[in-house]
Amino acid sequence: MSNIPITDTVLHAIAQLVDDSGNSGNYREPSHSDIEFQVNAAGLAAFDPKQQGQQIGKAKRVRAVLYEAMTANHSGGSRFVTGLLGKIRACGGFRAGAPNFVGSDAIANAKSACDSVGFVLADDGTLSPKVLTALRGPELTDALLGYARRAQRGAEDAALVAGTGKDLLEATAAHVLTTIRGSYPAGANFQALLGMAFTALDLAVPEMPEVQGESPVRAMERGLFATALGVNRVRNKQGSGHGRPWLPTLTEAEAKAAIESVGTVASYLLAKLTIRGR
Repeated sequence: MSNIPITDTVLHAIAQLVDDSGNSGNYREPSHSDIEFQVNAAGLAAFDPKQQGQQIGKAKRVRAVLYEAMTANHSGGSRFVTGLLGKIRACGGFRAGAPNFVGSDAIANAKSACDSVGFVLADDGTLSPKVLTALRGPELTDALLGYARRAQRGAEDAALVAGTGKDLLEATAAHVLTTIRGSYPAGANFQALLGMAFTALDLAVPEMPEVQGESPVRAMERGLFATALGVNRVRNKQGSGHGRPWLPTLTEAEAKAAIESVGTVASYLLAKLTIRGR
């Protein structure tokens, strides 16, 4: 099952797929009953305004559920999107000419929204993470940034990048070096790889002594580097597919701080890379 990040763009685009209010009064599946089934299957009944007694259209209903899930139950929101897309696909929503076809514009908007968070919505409605190893340049930057933003919100499954086997910081450092220098040393350890990425972006690392009159930002950059090394020490070295990405001894608060730190450092590197490319 895909774990698509839920953002404002995504929730509005997904809601548009079930909106038949402007369909000249013609009903289109999925029905409210179908939506309720997917809501309940994802464990989001408490966020469903219709189940709380409100009279509401399908698009507004989906939007309301996903808006609450975005902050209160992100994994449930991802399950809901995946299940709802499956239902829309099954009733012909992505098939031009079918009675339940959702429309070319709605599909194009959904594709763009999914792309913005590192996912591909195929023509037939199948949703899958981008295979990042096949991406290059700005497209890979955008995909990694989608993971980084999720990590900053505390999503544990953003720590490992789908399709690469790399942790997010490792994948980001490799991308920085490949973009700037054309390649990266695949055998380098984490500290060396991250250090090379920082240096390539002209960022400060702890080994660089403070220079009188330097920008206070340089001290912040040294702190980000040290934080990244600390986070790497509490990683579960078993890699992807082995449950939590952190050591089992970490508390929930410690794990949350670790993943948010990963997102912050990765976002900073990607922002600097984007600025450098202008």
